[in-house]
Amino acid sequence: MQVPRYQGPAPHVLKRDTSEEKGEEARMSSFIGALALCDLVKTTLGPKGMDKILQSASGDIIVTNDGATILKSVSIDNAAAKILVDISKTQDDEIGDGTTSVCCLAGELLREAEKLLDAKIHPQLVVSGYRIAANAAQKALQEAAMDHGANFEQLKQDLFYIAKTTLSSKLLAQSRDHFAKMAVEAVLRLKGSTNLDHIQFIKKTGGNLSDSYLDEGFILEKTLGVGQPKRVENAKILIANTPMDTDKIKVYGARVRVDSYNKVAEIEEAEQKKMLEKCQKILNHGINCFVNRQLIYNRPEQFFTDHGIMAIEHADFDGVERLALVTGGEVVSTFDHPELVKLGHCGLIEESMIGEDRVIRFSNCAAKEACTIVLRGANKQILDEAERSLHDALCVLSQTVNHSKVVYGGGSAEMLMAKAVDEVAKTIPGKQSLAVEGFARALRAIPTIVADNAGFDATELISEMRAAHQKGEKEAGIDIQNGILGNMAKLHVLESFKLKSYMVSSATEAAEMIIRVDDIIKAAPRRREE
Repeated sequence: MQVPRYQGPAPHVLKRDTSEEKGEEARMSSFIGALALCDLVKTTLGPKGMDKILQSASGDIIVTNDGATILKSVSIDNAAAKILVDISKTQDDEIGDGTTSVCCLAGELLREAEKLLDAKIHPQLVVSGYRIAANAAQKALQEAAMDHGANFEQLKQDLFYIAKTTLSSKLLAQSRDHFAKMAVEAVLRLKGSTNLDHIQFIKKTGGNLSDSYLDEGFILEKTLGVGQPKRVENAKILIANTPMDTDKIKVYGARVRVDSYNKVAEIEEAEQKKMLEKCQKILNHGINCFVNRQLIYNRPEQFFTDHGIMAIEHADFDGVERLALVTGGEVVSTFDHPELVKLGHCGLIEESMIGEDRVIRFSNCAAKEACTIVLRGANKQILDEAERSLHDALCVLSQTVNHSKVVYGGGSAEMLMAKAVDEVAKTIPGKQSLAVEGFARALRAIPTIVADNAGFDATELISEMRAAHQKGEKEAGIDIQNGILGNMAKLHVLESFKLKSYMVSSATEAAEMIIRVDDIIKAAPRRREE
């Protein structure tokens, strides 16, 4: 006996008000969101890229062309677009630069995938082809990489050229030689460490960007108290986070009744005595400089002045933490056991001037890596963007010191990889070869965008570059200053191998993830309780 089929409406599996997009509709929604985000940032790519103004709800303004800053500042509702934001953030955390490139490459891979899917090629075949192409691109990049890690002078020269290339696409492009030298010197002080906490930024409005300089040691943006020693040599520094008003017991709602002013004086005297005892304990550490995160107040400050100790109050927490790091000390809050306390040391503490502001300079610190980059500029937005630009360069350089392989920039690395991928595509039978060819076109789109943003004839330039690479001219790239094909070896346009390699792998994985999507389920909005 045949059971009759159910003819009624489809049963509701998902919660009411939950939305669902399936198949082609879901795929188009993902692609459109990701491509819209790619189109948002791609105009900032390259040395002649444009800037964006980002204005928050509170009225704060950021002027930047840094991909990571733009992407993490904009509010996004599309799930696929958020994936691109995440890979951009990861690129920023891991390498420090290439955030716009990785987003643009992922977007171009999706653009090529969209054409293939429209031609009824299955998403899994596209993903499989992209993996083959990514492996071929990585292999070609590896073979083209140069390693000068064994020769310090050559490595230092490579670092300088990488810094110049990185800064070419930033606000600091006009003074890139000056800032590149500054960045290389700061990174070489780290002796191979990738911890940039030893490098401090001080931003002071006034002057112009070329007035910026690198200063040895640490600068604290505070002023010394009245009567304090203005200069201390061979400083022994106690860094503390402790209240210095009084150690009185705070009992809320309690009242103390006295029958004369003499009793009030006795209470105050007792509090003063307790405070001076605390000051004496601090003195017992054998120090000549006391730095406190909290206020010190007049009476304790006078006590320290009488004993020839430099007292610095209300240093911000970041300043205290960084000072402890560079002087080799520890932040303490109790003073009963001087033998257990680790003091900070530096050769000289003195008051100095930056522009019209007084600061305290700590020179010849225990951590020789410590240095300060003082940035000067016309306004806050310029200084903030200068810091972001220089921080990107420092991140790339610190990674390159440990992974010293470099490749040529100016679009030559992408064109080199695209050529290798095209060669592989000829050997693959079936529809996968179309995906591999699409990957090569996506790689060539990166130098195309760079040329477009500079106002050059991108079609002509990329055709010339492709022909040059077919002839074996691996150094051929875009001479962005003259708008012609140039030799990247002669122009000294270098980029980090790790940056390019990470860019290709991250963009490929993100594109694969989005291509696989065939269903988008959005949770029902939370209802307000009655």
